[in-house]
Amino acid sequence: MFTEAIEAILVDQCTPAAIRAIENGGPPTALWNALAESGFLELMGSEQAGGAGLDLEAVFPIFVAFGRHAVPVPAAQSIAARALLGDVAAPHGMLTLVGHARRAADGSVSAGNVPSGAIADHALANVDGQLVLLDCARAERTHDGICGSLAASLRWPADAIGTPVGDHGAQVAVFSAALHAAAMAGAMERMFSMTLAYCNDRAQFGKAIGRFQAVQHQLSVMAEHVACAGVAAELAFQPGEHVPALLAAATAKARTSASVPLVAATAHALHGAIGVTEEFDLQLYSRRLHAWRMADGSETYWNRIVGETLLGGTASSVLQFVMQEIVA
Repeated sequence: MFTEAIEAILVDQCTPAAIRAIENGGPPTALWNALAESGFLELMGSEQAGGAGLDLEAVFPIFVAFGRHAVPVPAAQSIAARALLGDVAAPHGMLTLVGHARRAADGSVSAGNVPSGAIADHALANVDGQLVLLDCARAERTHDGICGSLAASLRWPADAIGTPVGDHGAQVAVFSAALHAAAMAGAMERMFSMTLAYCNDRAQFGKAIGRFQAVQHQLSVMAEHVACAGVAAELAFQPGEHVPALLAAATAKARTSASVPLVAATAHALHGAIGVTEEFDLQLYSRRLHAWRMADGSETYWNRIVGETLLGGTASSVLQFVMQEIVA
C-alpha cells in the first residue's frame, strides 16, 4: 500500500525533466515537499517520535522504488535516519547519512562522497563510533566534479560538532550500504526494462533486434544479474528488524555492486549510439549505478568484511556460513 502511494508521487513529481532540473541546480522543493508532506519520511520513525515504526521488510520495496525512479533527493536516507535516531526527533529538511566521517586534529569533521551532500540540510554521521547530527549549512561543501552528481565532500569546523545523540554510529555505514544496494536493484530493474523494450521496438534487417540470438543471450545474462541483485539486496531487509545486520548488508552491497558494470555496459551496448547521449534517459540510471557502486565502499570493501568473518568463524562450509550467519 505504501509503495503504490509513493510510486504515484514519484511518477508525478520525479520525472526525467524534474531530475535533470535538480541536477542542473534547480530547487528540489516540489519533489521533497510532496514526499515530506505525505508523511512517508516517518515510516521507520519510532511511535514515540510520531513515526509508523515499520520494519525493514516493509520498507524494502520503497527503497527499491527510489532507485527505479532515480530519486535525486535523500528520501531513503531521511527515512533510515529516523530508525537510527530512535526517540530523538529528526530535524526539519533533507537529512542524509554519513557513514565514514573523519575527525581531524583541529577537531573538524570531514566526509567524502556524501549522498546528496550538495543539497542536504542535515547529516546523521558516524563520528568515532558516535551518532552525531550535523547542520550542512555550517559545512564547507566541495562538489565531486562529476556531471549531474549531487554528491559532495563536506567539512564541518570543530564548533559545528554537537553532542552525540547515540553510541551506535557504526550502524550508519551499514544502513547506508543497504540503502544503496536496494537503490541499485531498482535502477537495474529500470535499465533492463528500458533495454528490453528498445530491443523489441528497434528493427534491423526486417525484424526486431531482440529476436537475434546474440542479443537474446546478452539480455538473458543481464536479466540474471538484475534478478540476483534484487535477491541479494533483500537480504539486508529482514522482517522484524529496524537496522540491517552487518553481514547481510555487506553481502547485499557487494553482490549488487558487482552486477553494475555488466548491467550498465550491456544496456548501453544494446541501445547502440542512442545510449550514450545525454538526451536519452538511460544515462540517468547508469550514472547513478556507478556512483552507488562506489558509495560506502565498493564490492571489494564489503567482500573483505564477509570473507574475514567466514575465515574467522567455525562454519564447515561456505553454504553453512551463508545459511547460519547471513540468511538466518
